[in-house]
Amino acid sequence: MVRDIVKDTFILSRISVLANKDDLSIAQDLIDTLEAHKESCAGMAANMIGFHKRIITFQDEGKIVVMLNPEIIKKSQIYSAKEGCLSLSGQRETKRYRSIKVRYLDMQMKIKIKTFKDFTAQVIQHEIDHCDGILI
Repeated sequence: MVRDIVKDTFILSRISVLANKDDLSIAQDLIDTLEAHKESCAGMAANMIGFHKRIITFQDEGKIVVMLNPEIIKKSQIYSAKEGCLSLSGQRETKRYRSIKVRYLDMQMKIKIKTFKDFTAQVIQHEIDHCDGILI
């Protein structure tokens, strides 16, 4: 189900709680909502559609990836970036890492560990910030 995008900074600044298998319908709504906004959005976190669960989704090489409870376990090559957000107007400066290794659960609740680089790594960091209540 495509959900409305939350723009209230008070709601967006709340820290999300761990997701579990009962939250897979939220993950599907996140996929549907990202698909509806794919021309203007590279990724989303569950709090952007009103759920404070640690779930993110993003586009990677033409397909949509979902991560439940993502955790960055390694990062390297810090740089300055300018980012926008579907929930906020304008662009803001932030610090990001060019390469990150992430541990997460997939939609089958299997543990995955994968390294991401460049723009995809930047999007994942942005969405994990959402889970942590951090707004750029």
